[in-house]
Amino acid sequence: MGLARRDTIHHTYGDYLGWPEDVRYELIDGEAFMMAPAPDLEHQEVAGEIFFQLRLALGEGPCKPFVAPVDVRLPRLDEADDQIDTVVQPDVLVVCDPSRLDRRGVRGAPDLVVEVLSRSTASHDHVRKRQVYERAGVKEYWLVHPTDRMVTIYRLVEGAYGKPDVQELQGETAVGVLPDVVIAWDALVARLAPVE
Repeated sequence: MGLARRDTIHHTYGDYLGWPEDVRYELIDGEAFMMAPAPDLEHQEVAGEIFFQLRLALGEGPCKPFVAPVDVRLPRLDEADDQIDTVVQPDVLVVCDPSRLDRRGVRGAPDLVVEVLSRSTASHDHVRKRQVYERAGVKEYWLVHPTDRMVTIYRLVEGAYGKPDVQELQGETAVGVLPDVVIAWDALVARLAPVE
């Protein structure tokens, strides 16, 4: 199931800023996609735990983790903010370049993006957002599958994502772009509902 489009008009961040705050959208190449309803608790448990582990591991260093909702504007060139036509809200992200942070969120590619999949967002995250993150230069993109107990990891090599690394959610998974940072899965998976 895909996410509903707002309309067929090409939108920019300037338009986006004027929309009501009670409905969330992401812009991808000017198309406004309505965000799914509030995620279920399992989704929030997974995203929250990943953020928590990243926050503990990164401490007060230059790399900063964030958890949704945070607007990430992905300009193609040097266009002004109001002309940017791709604005996403990853579940968890890490930015190591402080010049990319401002009061509105992030301008430019985060170093790490983590999307926690749900039925309503899986194809959107696997296809559209993967293409956007690759084009923008996100160095590492994780798709966490709570139901399947797997993580799919794309790493940017020479400007492109190659074959993904697929791992089970067990033990620890190293974050390639953050030296000495790992995500430990076992305690988290033990808290999740049994797979039906």
